[in-house]
Amino acid sequence: MLILCAPGGDNRPGAAPADAPKAMRYSEISRLLAGVSQRMPTQTLRSLERDGPLTRTITPALPVTVTYELTDLRLSLHHMTRGLTEWARTHMAEVLENRESYDARTP
Repeated sequence: MLILCAPGGDNRPGAAPADAPKAMRYSEISRLLAGVSQRMPTQTLRSLERDGPLTRTITPALPVTVTYELTDLRLSLHHMTRGLTEWARTHMAEVLENRESYDARTP
């Protein structure tokens, strides 16, 4: 959910919802996903591009710039998913703590 909503605007906890989603670079998206391996956002972004909610634009420059932007398909869900995104961002630390606790007691 965090990856799908990242190009939707400012996803910091407490930030006002954006009027218009913006294109974001991979590095901007990955910064929003603290605690997530680099592999997972890459795989998820590819899948979302394939399914249609995101487009990826490669700008040949030095360095190469890759940006992700929401399509009309994803924009149709933009306002509905803001609440889910806020919940995920608010509770991310708790989820990561639960994972660590689980991993420590499970072989």
